Amino acid sequence: MNNIKIVISILCLGLMLGACSRSSRDADNTLDAAAPAQVTDTVVYSGGPIITVNDDQPDAAAVAVRAGLIIAVGTEDEVLAAAGTGANRINLKGNTLVPGLIDAHGHLTFTAMNQGSVNLSSPPVGTAETIEDIVNLLTARLGDADASGWLTGWGYDDSLLADQRHPTREDLDKVSTEVPIVLRHVSGHLAACNSKCLEVAGIDADTPDPQGGIIRRDDAGKADGVLEETAMWMVFAKLPAVTPEQLLGLLVPTQEFYARHGITTVQDGALGPNELGILERAAAENMLYLDVTAFPYMQTVDASHGAGDAESTQPAYPQYSATYNNNFRIAGVKLVLDGSPQGKTAWLTKPYLHPPHGQDENYVGYATMEDDVVLQHVVDAYEHGMPLQAHANGDAAADQLITAVRAANDKVGEEKRRTVMIHAQTLREDQQDAMQELGMIPSYFSAHTFYWGDWHRDSVFGVERASRISPLKTSVDRGMVFTTHNDTPIVPPDMMRLLWASVNRVTRSGKILGEAQRIDPLNALKSITIHAAYQYFEEDSKGSIEVGKRADLTILGDNPLTVDPMTIKDIAVLETIKDGKTVYSKDW
Repeated sequence: MNNIKIVISILCLGLMLGACSRSSRDADNTLDAAAPAQVTDTVVYSGGPIITVNDDQPDAAAVAVRAGLIIAVGTEDEVLAAAGTGANRINLKGNTLVPGLIDAHGHLTFTAMNQGSVNLSSPPVGTAETIEDIVNLLTARLGDADASGWLTGWGYDDSLLADQRHPTREDLDKVSTEVPIVLRHVSGHLAACNSKCLEVAGIDADTPDPQGGIIRRDDAGKADGVLEETAMWMVFAKLPAVTPEQLLGLLVPTQEFYARHGITTVQDGALGPNELGILERAAAENMLYLDVTAFPYMQTVDASHGAGDAESTQPAYPQYSATYNNNFRIAGVKLVLDGSPQGKTAWLTKPYLHPPHGQDENYVGYATMEDDVVLQHVVDAYEHGMPLQAHANGDAAADQLITAVRAANDKVGEEKRRTVMIHAQTLREDQQDAMQELGMIPSYFSAHTFYWGDWHRDSVFGVERASRISPLKTSVDRGMVFTTHNDTPIVPPDMMRLLWASVNRVTRSGKILGEAQRIDPLNALKSITIHAAYQYFEEDSKGSIEVGKRADLTILGDNPLTVDPMTIKDIAVLETIKDGKTVYSKDW
């Protein structure tokens, strides 16, 4: 996922997210929607299960919070004594208190910008089940292109369409041959264009494939409208830029979208200088109420020049911040080494079960960068003291990253850098061993087992390899720290479905994909709490319910450790509390 400029409709996001307003709760648990969120003097939570995710104190009867920090955890008598007289008591009414949930990988600004695009997702996220549905959805929104000159769509998924293929130039020309139309694949790694879009981008039969990308072509050699990886940027460079005011206007309701799912820390991974500047402005104007960790895309910065160096033609290398400034910090940098398995652009060591259009039986996907370029980026990050996250879906890409990290350590010196491999979908056991040796952290897109599990088994990998995607259990068995994520907006930030997927590994068709890689609910919960905090170097301040940590808390309608594992996805988020403030609540 990279930086993308997309036309925005603010009204669209308001309709989508307007149901979830921030609110405060008084002592008797009644909701006052009109009252601003406030930090009470001292609040004591009790009356339900409390999962601390602290191995030294795994559960408690009560928790006390004051001035945004946890001041006591223990028995009710102990906590009330620490809270003092007059504490505001919150009765959990049998509901479950857990640490605030942490987004280990995703894209805040891209999620916001996507709201102006036509939703072309298949159920349960959208309604598109055929290419005809896509044509009809776009035709109904054709008038929205008047102001910008472009019509954009998001989320189509060839693996779920009855047609089992991507929309082509000919399909989209049925909507319009005058208005440029571009659709982004649900993976974020492919796009589909109509003829006018290709014309504006300057793509024709003679246009060569760019490094790290493919322009798909029909039998006559003409571009068929489907663009892979870096080829997409030939189109995205032509899209109208999102204005700062538009994006700023979307950040508050987009944060509500995350808070509704119990999330207190959000990532914006692989953003460009424009989006980075807007987030910095949002922080300066106190518009962020969830913590936002930013990871600028490395290809958009110049590692050879410092801040303010007039000789550089690129933005200066970003400056790492270990602390938040108004809920915002630059937490590292991001690389993208390959594509997506569901889009069949991930870089593998063994061929795809069924290769994509135009490829032979030996097709294994491809890298986005050469080995020496990857190594230089890793060295640059380490020399600048920047934590590094690298997108690597295929095991060949994983090999490339592991090799680069080892070589960079030899050159720069070994430190506890916690380099993160994003997605790590096809990680082999020997690679898990190497990552553990190097102190690397896999962040698994384990929601894939539900959303694309059937596709991976039947079309992408075959049964054996598909059964090992997101290999959580072998990570647990090794004692590895790992995280899990939704990669929003690729899929919604539904943390209970993510937890459910990690525990059950059930596909859309109801089949279990890789029973041997299932994990227990507690380890799954750790992957979105304390382990995610560790990934961000924040384990001393968040990720578990412990004295002295920030009062980032989530109240759930049931206990994910004790319910029937198949019902975890149905657990409701009742309240989200950030630094002691209620930022989302529903009647409970």
